[in-house]
Amino acid sequence: MGQKAVFLDRDDTIVNDPGYMNHPDQVELLPGAGEALVQLRQMGYRIVIITNQSGVARGLVTEEVLQEIHHRLRELLAKENAYVDGIYYCPYHPEGVIDHYRKESDLRKPNPGMLQHAAKDLDIDLSRSWMVGDSFRDIAAGKSVGCKTILINSPAKRKIPGPDDVLPDREAVNIKEAANIIRMVDAHGQKSRPETKPQTAERSQNTQQQESTTKTQKTQQQTGTRSQPVTPLRTAKPKQTESAQQDTAPKTQKSEETKVQRPKEDESVTKMFEEIVSLLKKDGRSDLYDEFSILKVVAGIAQGLVLFCLLVSLWFLMDSTKSGQAVQTAVLYGMVFQLMAISFFMMSGRK
Repeated sequence: MGQKAVFLDRDDTIVNDPGYMNHPDQVELLPGAGEALVQLRQMGYRIVIITNQSGVARGLVTEEVLQEIHHRLRELLAKENAYVDGIYYCPYHPEGVIDHYRKESDLRKPNPGMLQHAAKDLDIDLSRSWMVGDSFRDIAAGKSVGCKTILINSPAKRKIPGPDDVLPDREAVNIKEAANIIRMVDAHGQKSRPETKPQTAERSQNTQQQESTTKTQKTQQQTGTRSQPVTPLRTAKPKQTESAQQDTAPKTQKSEETKVQRPKEDESVTKMFEEIVSLLKKDGRSDLYDEFSILKVVAGIAQGLVLFCLLVSLWFLMDSTKSGQAVQTAVLYGMVFQLMAISFFMMSGRK
């Protein structure tokens, strides 16, 4: 039996996506990526990166530079004690400008070629593995080879499935939550494996019922009573009982129909509320997995200084011994601190 693995997309899954990355200095790990990979490794998973790199076919980056980018990625992960077993990429694209790379390829997601190559090289059991990525191409590639799938669907970059998109098994706001989902699924699977006794009990009950039915049939035959053949899978009701039920229960059917029929407006309202609840849950999960930001702390301090400057200006204004210039100075300092607070908040949100 092969080993289990987690296949990870690269951009916007474990590293920030600046567009077409073409320099090693652009590699920036997403918050919690290293910690998530360490957690997956501790659970016994191999970790493999699977990424489409059409920038090679478009002439935006060479394969040599791409190797340097991936070397830089390994260095950043190693600083957090996280390691990957392999990095597979597809440089081909049918609309590429370089002839050598301008073609269709089974390596390019949503095709599963890279996953199949990795499974062969690293002895991976795809049925026990996961595919985690931020696009529906990743999900389709994983599903086509029997992997369980998780879509990274953050509130900042919401993904809405199209009519032809393959839906994931689970969704997560970032790689940290994806690792927690895998951990919980594994724990649930281990708990549910040894539960085999109830099935044997049910089988014994079924055998007892069959024995009792055979005994009653034998006694009926001995006493001379007529018994119709038993068909346990197909039990048709007599026509008289059906007609009786239809005649005697028209009122109950009407009442049930009135209960089932609901106005379309209520359905649309409930659907809207369900969408709002799901959005709030995802936003709450994203806040739960956000990292500590020093920029937010500095912005909060600056905002507090704004309030302090306003109080000082009011005190100077009420004091007859203070000049108007002192009031203006305090207000000016407050404006400067306010601009600093806004700038720091914007920088933290951009991150």
